[in-house]
Amino acid sequence: MPGTPIQSTFSKDGEGTVELFPQFKQGLKDLKGFSHIILIYHFHQSKGYDLLCRPFLDEVKRGLFATRAPRRPNPIGLSIVRLKNIRGTTLRVASLDVLDETPLIDIKPYIPEFDALTSPQVGWFKKALKKKKHNILADNRFSDKE
Repeated sequence: MPGTPIQSTFSKDGEGTVELFPQFKQGLKDLKGFSHIILIYHFHQSKGYDLLCRPFLDEVKRGLFATRAPRRPNPIGLSIVRLKNIRGTTLRVASLDVLDETPLIDIKPYIPEFDALTSPQVGWFKKALKKKKHNILADNRFSDKE
């Protein structure tokens, strides 16, 4: 959807809630001690996919699996968000970059020793990031087929 932050790192002001069904409340035990969590969700408004697409921050069509485009064969997304608090089965989070009512698949704690790599190679993205200042909000490129 146009206006949605593209990645959670660009969504500093994007606060929201994650609401779980009551039967999952016990699974939240011990999550309070984590500052960040990983949300895994279904891109429920994504329809179809193209194996070549023009990704965020680039003008060149790239292979789908070398991008984070939401239109995918299995439309699954993930975001690392800051956990502000937990009340019952509601998690208040910051740096949220998903649409309202996005179906949540799973929650995992963010653990830097497991999740933060020290020297990753980022392929085409390194060059694209240096080209120009980019819009960090979604446009219409993934709403319909290009």
